Amino acid sequence: MTRPLKRELVFQLVETSRQLRTYVDHRARENGTTRAQWGVLARLRRVEGLKQAALAEMLEMQPISLTRLVDRLEGQGLVERRADPGDRRARLLHLTPPGRALVDELDELRASIAGEVLNGVDDAAMAATLTTLATVRERLRSPAAERAGEKLAGRSSRLERAANDAE
Repeated sequence: MTRPLKRELVFQLVETSRQLRTYVDHRARENGTTRAQWGVLARLRRVEGLKQAALAEMLEMQPISLTRLVDRLEGQGLVERRADPGDRRARLLHLTPPGRALVDELDELRASIAGEVLNGVDDAAMAATLTTLATVRERLRSPAAERAGEKLAGRSSRLERAANDAE
């Protein structure tokens, strides 16, 4: 039995995402880093001087997990914590020159991975996929309460239909 197209697409997105994460983890390890470290370095290159809490939120990580990760990166001389002039208690995260050099090198790895996994996929297919993914992301960005409300409403409707069918 084949799944309906929408269910199959969601399944394939989840499965492909899992496989891609595993592949990127492997390739990152080959280059002496982790996917998580790579993500921190890349985000800091885009937005220097973030507070750890803001970075944790952006990366969808628990603050304690990010703290441990930043501790390791700081120990490797890739990231530094600087005092926040506006808040004595806060520290701002910055790349060091070696951290910037590493994330720049990782750009080459990103390009290599993209070439490997998308080799043979034509531009029109990639453009259509990007459009679809943008639509999915936009729907997922809606407030959690709204999604939860829709989910509950959907359950109520199904329960009501089932009750009516049973009568």
